[in-house]
Amino acid sequence: MTQGLTEIASRPSAPPTTAPPQREAFEREFDLDSNLSERAARRSLLGEVLDWLLAPLFLLWPMSIAITYVAAQDLANVPYDLNLVNALEVLTQQIEVENGHATFKLSAPARLALRPRENDGVFWKVIAPAGELLGGDAELPTPFKAEAQQFDTIYYKNQIVRGFDVRFAYTWRTTGLREAGPVLVVAAESVERRVALANDIIKGVIIPQFSVLPIAALLIWFGLSRGIAPINALQKRLRARKPDDLSSIDGRNVPVEIEPLVTAMNELLARLASHILAQQRFVADAAHQLKTPLAGLRTQAELGLRGTPPGETLSSLNQIIAGTVRATRLIDQLLLMARAENPDNVQVTSVDVRALTQQQTQQWVDRAIAAQIDLGFEAADHPILIKGQALLLAELLNNLIDNSLRYTPAMGHVTVSVSQIAHQVIIAVEDTGQGIPLVDRERVFDRFYRVLGTKVDGSGLGLAIVRQIATQHGASLNILDPLQNGLPKVGTRIEVRFEQLTSERDV
Repeated sequence: MTQGLTEIASRPSAPPTTAPPQREAFEREFDLDSNLSERAARRSLLGEVLDWLLAPLFLLWPMSIAITYVAAQDLANVPYDLNLVNALEVLTQQIEVENGHATFKLSAPARLALRPRENDGVFWKVIAPAGELLGGDAELPTPFKAEAQQFDTIYYKNQIVRGFDVRFAYTWRTTGLREAGPVLVVAAESVERRVALANDIIKGVIIPQFSVLPIAALLIWFGLSRGIAPINALQKRLRARKPDDLSSIDGRNVPVEIEPLVTAMNELLARLASHILAQQRFVADAAHQLKTPLAGLRTQAELGLRGTPPGETLSSLNQIIAGTVRATRLIDQLLLMARAENPDNVQVTSVDVRALTQQQTQQWVDRAIAAQIDLGFEAADHPILIKGQALLLAELLNNLIDNSLRYTPAMGHVTVSVSQIAHQVIIAVEDTGQGIPLVDRERVFDRFYRVLGTKVDGSGLGLAIVRQIATQHGASLNILDPLQNGLPKVGTRIEVRFEQLTSERDV
């Protein structure tokens, strides 16, 4: 053991263990799933505004299609109904009265105007007052009753003829001689061209909507995203703040709608800063008031030992001294915990963590010799730089070494090492103690928590302080099983991983 203590810096650097326990990986995955579920349960401001804007748009779109369809049908009927009216006028002009009777003679130009191609155009029929056919298509049906009609009024009606939809226009026209009576004039044509025109109108209106609607939705989303950009910018500014930065948020560049929120946050930050300042003053005052009488009590007990007191008195005085030492240590730890939680303006510098770790390890050599524990140090021969506060890092190391020495039995080993992997610096303290059960590896970092079954004195604050300092430095903290020849062995390995500095300019 003595050789290991005297050659504290001579051990080769051991390869660190990088694989975290399966339980920690499972817990991190479970926490991630829980966070995703909670995030999914929360409402999104952007999503809600998009719902209120796009939902009516997509609901009104089918209504627009229906209205367009009806309007297209009416628009398609107008020119073709006008064509039927013109056909009725042409047919009426071909009616003459001879010897008191109506006659119908269709000229060639009129026939060409009504039906420019065979089986294409207007079909017609002219019926005398007595009911005889004067001209036209005899097979063309008469879908009406004369008693219900008025003279010189044009009527329309759709009817299926031989399986085809046909549009009729008809009217009763008086001839030159009133005594001859009214003549029925009928014009009809297929509705196919009307339907084709209506479909063309619908296609011309609806098809552009299929491209316009997604573009409109995309523009709405883009506009809203730009609208909430100041909120995202404010979020980034808040995330970029240091944990101890409680200064007011600059609200000059935020939108008017967000200004009340920024004002409320500034008021909260002001109250929080005042509360933290009062807490720091209270802790400092309380520590000062407690340490002074404890120091006096220890001094009086040490003076009492000089007078060679009897056995019981000697034991009581030794217990008083030991109790005051523990109480003073507890007060110092509480002060350090308060400082780590609420860091002051101590300047962050470039720290040679190798030299710092070796220096702090050497301070525990006497304690290790007294406990019959082999304390060793392993690191490379060159400086290893990280960004941090040397005072807090020294306390982190002291708590880790103290914790290992407390729980390592006589003739055991404690190894402090500093190594580098990629761009990370790893400080590890490994011992051959009884180890920490998996179920307790997360809870041992809680304040005042002690693993059941241990008979070692302690306040339960050491590892809590370690985690607080590691968090302040942006480092990760893991409890692993030490390895020997690639297999786990009895004991505990605590690793603290920092980001490495390439040069002092990075501070």
